[in-house]
Amino acid sequence: MATGPSGLGTEIVSVVNKLQDVFATVGQSGSSIDLPQICVLGSQSSGKSSVLENIVGRDFLPRGTGIVTRRPLVLQLINRPAGSSSGPQINGIDKSNDKNANPDEWGEFLHLPGEKFFDFNKIREEIVRDTEAKTGKNAGISPLPINLRIFSPNVLTLTLVDLPGLTKVPVGDQPRDIEKQIRDMLLKYISKPACIILAVTAANTDLANSDGLKLAREVDPEGTRTIGVLTKVDLMDKGTDVVDILAGRIIPLRLGYVPVVNRGQRDIETNKPISVALEFERDYFENHQSYKSKAQFCGTPFLARKLNMILMHHIRATIPDIKARISQQLAKFSAELQSLGGAQGDSSSNIVLSVITEFTSDFRTTIDGNTNDLSLNELSGGARISFVFHELFNNGVKNIDPFDQVKDGDIRTMLYNSSGSTPALFVGTAAFEVIVKQQIKRLEEPSLKCCQLVYDELIRILGQLLGKIQAFRRYPALRERFNSVVVNFFKKSMTPTTKLVSDLVSMQACYINTTHPDFISGHKATAIVTERLNASKPQPGPNDPKTQRSQVNNNKDLDVDPKREEQSFFGSFFSAAKKTVDKQQPKKSVMEAPPPVIRPQTALSERETMETEVIKLLIHSYFNIVKREMIDMVPKAISLTLVNHSKDDLQRELLQELYKADVLDELLKESEYVISRRKEVVSMVQALNKAEEYVII
Repeated sequence: MATGPSGLGTEIVSVVNKLQDVFATVGQSGSSIDLPQICVLGSQSSGKSSVLENIVGRDFLPRGTGIVTRRPLVLQLINRPAGSSSGPQINGIDKSNDKNANPDEWGEFLHLPGEKFFDFNKIREEIVRDTEAKTGKNAGISPLPINLRIFSPNVLTLTLVDLPGLTKVPVGDQPRDIEKQIRDMLLKYISKPACIILAVTAANTDLANSDGLKLAREVDPEGTRTIGVLTKVDLMDKGTDVVDILAGRIIPLRLGYVPVVNRGQRDIETNKPISVALEFERDYFENHQSYKSKAQFCGTPFLARKLNMILMHHIRATIPDIKARISQQLAKFSAELQSLGGAQGDSSSNIVLSVITEFTSDFRTTIDGNTNDLSLNELSGGARISFVFHELFNNGVKNIDPFDQVKDGDIRTMLYNSSGSTPALFVGTAAFEVIVKQQIKRLEEPSLKCCQLVYDELIRILGQLLGKIQAFRRYPALRERFNSVVVNFFKKSMTPTTKLVSDLVSMQACYINTTHPDFISGHKATAIVTERLNASKPQPGPNDPKTQRSQVNNNKDLDVDPKREEQSFFGSFFSAAKKTVDKQQPKKSVMEAPPPVIRPQTALSERETMETEVIKLLIHSYFNIVKREMIDMVPKAISLTLVNHSKDDLQRELLQELYKADVLDELLKESEYVISRRKEVVSMVQALNKAEEYVII
């Protein structure tokens, strides 16, 4: 490009060039740093490549049919005054291939450090070679960029990203979804707020149908960071021009439009020098009726200066944000590198010992609630164990009702059975003990369930610590062995725990302490029941015949009352059956043989009601005592043999199982992921450190 040497914006643009090179070496990891850049967008037939070559002033881009640009090309133009090189610099120049070869102009590829290409035909060949190396020889595309730096006294310091041209229909070996692939790649670049979009459109087509402008408007609907380039202005129909477009009356853009005239296909085939083409472009705009008044704002030289100014101001505006992002990323990756660990400097035994110490210390503090990372949203660690003890187990035991399974009729039957062949004179102790022991046995299930729930919470804590301690990410074999040893330790601890809890239930059931100070006495229970029953009875009137007869007989009722039969000891067992027999059979014998199975047939008599209520009151009183004691003792038993035992003896178990010379090296084998990830993070930290140095301007 026939422009004089200029250092305009060179320093600040070179900063971004260095950052691009730095992040290109680490691949996609640096994509979170949004660098300011100008992306060239357009369809395959828009003349995009010609615009770039005119800006550079040299032929260097691959040409052909179909998709030629199959990878993003990061083109860094660096203004370098002529004659500033030491010596003649003729190494690598082949005048037979490149007649315009100049020792003051050369290109360098980032993937070929230290190698200079003075022959721009070789630059084209290298672009094709490296593209095919990454994408194959078919028409596939790749998002991996090619970084090319061109030094020349004839360019302004500028950075452009040449993106693959938009296409509609797959051709030849192109993938069927080639349009979507290209579109997704372009959107990934131009969606970034720091990207300036250079939308190239052929002026001899309808601007409303421009593929480049359409895609640009999807991410920049206001047109604040899009600049339009109108190519093939010289091929427009006679009498037409782009004045209305330049004035922003068709599709306005904040950065405006620049018309250019490129070489045609015939010019390219005949190797028409770009310098001649630029001279023709200048003459065209200066002599054209529609453009001569504004010729200074047309053409490739003006486009290059405009892009240089836009990029320079854009970089200055975004540098503070770039600095902040680099600092954030550096802190993030440095922390990750620390967590992944560096080269294994300590001995294997020291590493394992350190992990065991850290794990057991964290285990104790998690159970005791002394950890620094306490959650504000949910219970964790020891608080969950406390919740099991004082909420789940407490309420579970309290909700056990001894009479949801034992009915009044069952108690009556038990009373009769416990009296044997001699009718009981008082409420039977044996019946009370049998029933209350049955209910005490029901406490074993929730007690053992409590053991299991606490075990589950310890397993939960184990999982949290295995995910928290960084060494386990680095050494998966150590993590698996840790998990196995600790789980087996918990399982072994469960055996004495469940036995102790079961023994507590058996202790309560084997001896019924009716002298317990909180237990209601039999006399008191009888008095309470009698008072309740009397209060519920209707009071007899003054003219009641039975009352009068009692008074006549000095309160001694000697009459035979037919209903007294039902008040006898077994009255309610036989009364219904007896009445049935009386109705169905004639009276031939004094008594009948008892049936094979004897069950109560009627409602409880007054005596049975009283005895049953007394037994129920005694059972309720004693069962509440046992429940209170179990609520108190079971958590203590579990804490002794499971929780505290784990806190006290887990470290010794880990040392016995893991701190062995024959297994240490096997335990400390790093995972492939950690090894590869550490390499990536180290590269990223080095790149960010360099980037941080570059942005201090």
